[in-house]
Amino acid sequence: MKMVIQRVDEASVTVNGSVCGKIEKGFLVLLGVGHGDSEAIADKMIKKMTGLRIFSDENGKTNLSLKDVGGNLLIISQFTLYADCKHGYRPSFTEAGAPDEAERLYEYVLSECRKEFPDLQHGMFGEHMDVKLQNNGPFTILLDSEELYG
Repeated sequence: MKMVIQRVDEASVTVNGSVCGKIEKGFLVLLGVGHGDSEAIADKMIKKMTGLRIFSDENGKTNLSLKDVGGNLLIISQFTLYADCKHGYRPSFTEAGAPDEAERLYEYVLSECRKEFPDLQHGMFGEHMDVKLQNNGPFTILLDSEELYG
């Protein structure tokens, strides 16, 4: 599982001209599901992501978590995080999870995150989405379950 986490002042996602998710201060999370990912891996990734202390405290140190600052989440599925560009110029996506399993785990992540962040916003799995954001920092973190948990 891969997550690209961007600290944002605001972000939104639009499908077919309609905004389906919008947040102010918080994290825009691009989520990719790979082969072999599971709920156990998702749980670890959720804990790591929501616990990241990348907001500034009163002394300007990145010491506060999403919950500490009353931030919110916008989570968007993005299988292209598994692009393999080693050969040629056309990426291969063979490491991305099968669509049915990826959608199931994406929905699982949404439901688990909603427990702590009831106003969670999200994109639409498998749809073409237009994403807008105002990155704060910019501050962008890549979490990869293979690197974190082997």
